[in-house]
Amino acid sequence: MKQFNQQQPITKLLVISLYLLSATVLILAFILDRPVSESLVSLRFFLFILVAPLILKLLVQFYAAIRYSFLPVNQGYSTTVPYKVSVLLPAWNEEVGIIKTIESVLQSNYHDFELIVINDGSTDKTDQLVRNFIADYEDPSGYQIPIKYLSLSNGGKAKALNKGLEIAEGNIVITIDADCIVEKNAIYKFVQRFDDPSVGAVAGNIIVGNKKKPLEWLQQLEYVCGFFYKRADSYFNAVHIIGGAAAAYRRDVLTNLKGFDEEIITEDIDLSMSILSHGYKTRYAHDAVVYTEGPTDWKGLRKQRLRWKYGRILCYLKHRELFFSSNSQHSRYLSCFILPLAVYAEILLLNVGLFLSLFYSYIIISQDFAMLASVILVSSSLVAIQIKLDSKSNYHANLLPFIPVAWLLLYVIEFIELVALTMSLQKLYNRESVKWQKWNRVGLQQQTAEQTS
Repeated sequence: MKQFNQQQPITKLLVISLYLLSATVLILAFILDRPVSESLVSLRFFLFILVAPLILKLLVQFYAAIRYSFLPVNQGYSTTVPYKVSVLLPAWNEEVGIIKTIESVLQSNYHDFELIVINDGSTDKTDQLVRNFIADYEDPSGYQIPIKYLSLSNGGKAKALNKGLEIAEGNIVITIDADCIVEKNAIYKFVQRFDDPSVGAVAGNIIVGNKKKPLEWLQQLEYVCGFFYKRADSYFNAVHIIGGAAAAYRRDVLTNLKGFDEEIITEDIDLSMSILSHGYKTRYAHDAVVYTEGPTDWKGLRKQRLRWKYGRILCYLKHRELFFSSNSQHSRYLSCFILPLAVYAEILLLNVGLFLSLFYSYIIISQDFAMLASVILVSSSLVAIQIKLDSKSNYHANLLPFIPVAWLLLYVIEFIELVALTMSLQKLYNRESVKWQKWNRVGLQQQTAEQTS
């Protein structure tokens, strides 16, 4: 609330307007009770049929996400034998935050690990900063965490990771982006999920660490809502998007799959799907927390989402054998439910303008505000639960005032996703590639246990 009070008047006015709009809908739903004409009933039924598959997905995932919390491995019970861990930290022009990232990794309460920093041809002060840090590094406890440093010519993130993998000695390999802050117990929580030898990879809980501006709040809200459903995927051992900013892999699995694909721009998604394609399980560790810096301007957000969307489409095309697969090694939940519905959701997104026009035309003409009020109440309840169940719910306290208007705020992300999807399809049609693009970063402040409990 303090951060909200510090915002410019125009931001406050916008949020108040959204509140008034939501309140108006709820009041109208309460006082208006008019019969709906037969033709409009048909339109309402048509709209419901369109979204019914996604409603079913929501119900299944919500149930599984709740069940996830009751699994012993997610309640801190594990008999896992401690593994040697290698943390890979690829970096390209990361002078702003790389030292903070390195320091956060080295402060881990898991001691049997090594840190491998891979400089992918940076042209800023990254190389100098890392070399100076390693030269001056001294652990106050007297136990020195081994740090290896590779300085390469620029070849891309996947190639940098593969080079780091060549010298890694750990049984578990964790990848962290060089603009992140890693919580002290994150490595331990990652390792804990490898109690089953068939688990090939584990996704961490990535949280937006910069939350001073409205755009950053929006991403923070999106992440906490989106990562909630990874609990459901984990319940079915089928997390198919494991972001490289917080990912852990069994070393033997990486070796069998020959590491990261250097030809695809979203090498992390590709690897996640490859692991599942080969019959391994993948999990989500809600308490393996890594803070990332989200884009601070709209242009940077658009670039980020274009790369994600374009890369995801390429991964779906590459791993199309997973769709409706009859292979007993493949998860039915993933092959027959999640992946087909993911494609269906993209098709709906392409037509979201038409869908919303029909939906709100129906609401206004029929004055069936009860339907929209139901959307608001369900959306607000879901967001409240998602924030409450997050392992860092106190950290997300700044989002609480936005719960009643989250249904409107998330339209902004939908618009950005639509732009990214349109641009991706256009580039695919024109056989154009998407390159790694960076946005202006200011760096994250070191998160403390008190701030993030």
